[in-house]
Amino acid sequence: MVRLEEIIIPQLQNDSEKNCYWWDGKWYTRKNLLTIVENCENVLRNAGFTKGQKLVSMLRNSPLIPALSLACWKLGGIFCPLNEKAGLESLTGTLDLIKPFAVITEHKIPELENLWPCLTCDLDSVSLPAFQGKIQEPETENYAIIFATSGTTGNPKAVPLTHENLAANCKATNDMVRSINSEDTFLTVLPNFHSFGYTVTIILPLTIGAKIAIAPGFLPPTVTIRAITEAKIDVMFVVPAIMSFLLMSVEKGKMPSEPLSRIRIICTGGDKLNPNVHKQALKFLGRDIMEGYGLTETSPVICVNHDCETQKTGSIGPVLPGYEYKLKTREGNSTDDNEGVLWVKGPSVTPGYLHAPEITAKRFDNEGFLNTGDYVKIDDEGYVSILDRVTDIIIVGGFNVYPQEVEKVLAEHPAIHQAVVVGMPHDINGEIPKAYVLLEEGAQATDRDIIKFAKEKLAHFKVPRAVEFVTEFPLSGTGKILRRVLRERAKNS
Repeated sequence: MVRLEEIIIPQLQNDSEKNCYWWDGKWYTRKNLLTIVENCENVLRNAGFTKGQKLVSMLRNSPLIPALSLACWKLGGIFCPLNEKAGLESLTGTLDLIKPFAVITEHKIPELENLWPCLTCDLDSVSLPAFQGKIQEPETENYAIIFATSGTTGNPKAVPLTHENLAANCKATNDMVRSINSEDTFLTVLPNFHSFGYTVTIILPLTIGAKIAIAPGFLPPTVTIRAITEAKIDVMFVVPAIMSFLLMSVEKGKMPSEPLSRIRIICTGGDKLNPNVHKQALKFLGRDIMEGYGLTETSPVICVNHDCETQKTGSIGPVLPGYEYKLKTREGNSTDDNEGVLWVKGPSVTPGYLHAPEITAKRFDNEGFLNTGDYVKIDDEGYVSILDRVTDIIIVGGFNVYPQEVEKVLAEHPAIHQAVVVGMPHDINGEIPKAYVLLEEGAQATDRDIIKFAKEKLAHFKVPRAVEFVTEFPLSGTGKILRRVLRERAKNS
């Protein structure tokens, strides 16, 4: 059986004086990280932590995140990172589902302390304070991590991923993205409670012996810019919102282009990339950036481009080796077309939702394929393009409208920085497209200007019938645009 600590610990023990992680302006060695792991392991053991127990962390990024993960795994337990800002109702529901041994937070949360053993810990800690946990019904030792996937509504869901899931995804991603190597320094800025940040920017580099430069989070951005500049980043996986902000900072003269332009691999995921960001990258960095795609349920990477030279702009790249995939219609029927709903199967796919067999049965077919919920198109060379989330597709009088297609056209308007298109209820057509538009700084345009522009480039049923100008988009904790919030706004407008 594959165990992540058995892959990572030998990497840390080898050449233990070699730099391992950058934190708050200083480099620390592999030996430093091993010492923190040992301290955490001893405290957890003394607290009663045993095989199959779950440790919840609500900490932002810090050296404690990889250390706690490894300590849990060495004791046969499971690491469970949660977003402290998810809201008390969401957190209590998720904790009731996970049933943790203990909860680690940066700040005291009295409402949780009444329900679970809690301890507070600052990000600079190199050990945990002594505490006593609460033994729960153990989970399988195969689980390495559990991610929460609940939104602001509905019942909490949790996705357990096994050691094999994460190890397979790290290896396949490393093999797919050409030129990543053990001498690289990765930027760790994405939240660790999200599988993209955790797997790709923490676990992947540690499995190959690469270095990580840790920022607690993207805000304030000065900390991220400092990490990029001082730690000399080679590899940067980020969400589009972060890339857009960094390039805008370069454009406004708030950040020099050199630290970004020296980064060898820049790849975005977690949300679609605004086409204008490609243009900005070419203009200010002298080269393009890549895109990838994945889901929490797939550890997370499913597709990624090999490199900037072979990537196809607008494509998320080929499917990773090790995955089987097939396309189905929205109704779940098989199709021989080159577009449809993407279903995947492979060693990186979760065994199922935690204690939720009914949800698992809905997302998996009888052959073990997972429904990604994304409607895609695959070209003759195997490159995948996301047409849209199935739930985001707008049906206008029986015709499918893919918001990303409309958004791409609107982004070509010289006054538009970014547009998001959602369905708006309509008495006759069922739905019509509505565009939320963020203008370029200093630019001006009217809703009539934008609708006229769209009419010249799109079929009539794809043209937005309403335009609303915004100064910002609602974002999730991972920087993803919350389309459901915009759909609700359109519904009530």
